[in-house]
Amino acid sequence: MTSALAARDVIKSYDSVKALDSVSLSVNIGEIFGLVGPNGAGKTTLVRALTGTTSVEGAISVFDSPPDEIDSERIGVLPQSFRPPSRLTPTELINYYGGLYEQSRQPASLLAEVGLDTEAADQQYETLSGGQKRRVCVAIALVNDPEILFLDEPTTGIDPAGRRSLWSLFEELATSGTTLFLTSHSMDEVERLADRVGFLSEGKLVTVGPPSSLIDTHGGDSRLIIDTSETPERCGLTEVDYRVKPQSNQLIIEGVSPQDISDIIMTLNSAGASFESLVWKQPSLEDAYLALTGKRFEGVSDQHDQESVNQ
Repeated sequence: MTSALAARDVIKSYDSVKALDSVSLSVNIGEIFGLVGPNGAGKTTLVRALTGTTSVEGAISVFDSPPDEIDSERIGVLPQSFRPPSRLTPTELINYYGGLYEQSRQPASLLAEVGLDTEAADQQYETLSGGQKRRVCVAIALVNDPEILFLDEPTTGIDPAGRRSLWSLFEELATSGTTLFLTSHSMDEVERLADRVGFLSEGKLVTVGPPSSLIDTHGGDSRLIIDTSETPERCGLTEVDYRVKPQSNQLIIEGVSPQDISDIIMTLNSAGASFESLVWKQPSLEDAYLALTGKRFEGVSDQHDQESVNQ
């Protein structure tokens, strides 16, 4: 496939600290590429490097040109921190930023596309909620109908329903041929949207692959988490063939299927063990990140693929 974006051995240092350490990647035209990592991993620095707003060592190309030489009409950027003029309305902001390009989208249709209602479109930006402001910022990034779109934490501050609405929009953009480079704290977001995902840790790109492949290879087994202060012996779990790992006020049983849960509850009840709740979890992208980096990623999750039983 044709590459929309490529980076090779990209290094960015601040004094003695390497914010980016020999990062290499490529993104295909029409692909959604997700980048995840905790605060300080280097995600925003990499976006700045790829868009030509910070100088780096190494080679970067966007549509086969250096990022600072590419036609701005072809690129859209949503920074993590973006503060447009606060006294303008969303409609006025779209007209303002659209005026920077030869061709631009119409405010009404664009604001509707990102889920902003007509009443909010005519209110001053400073009076909007955090979620509404972020929707306006997404619309501004789309005003020039870019061929490649850089989204740095695009759904921060947006409610779950609004996030899913924007996810559908991003998927439609990719289907129409737009390339998306997405950074996110939300593992659910990246798992839902990304064709491939990169794990960034301490400035290093640890691995790249489809989310499902990373989970299958590195996510481990499904598990049942029991909130209890009891020991495995007291719960009767040493008498059956389960892999049990005690943690603080929890027992983790690995390799458990949903069909096993009722048997485990019967075992607990037969032993007279007390527990607060049970939660069954499938392997996740967060598990894969932890396995590969040794770091727990405190990202946002809608906690899908979980079943809970309260005592």
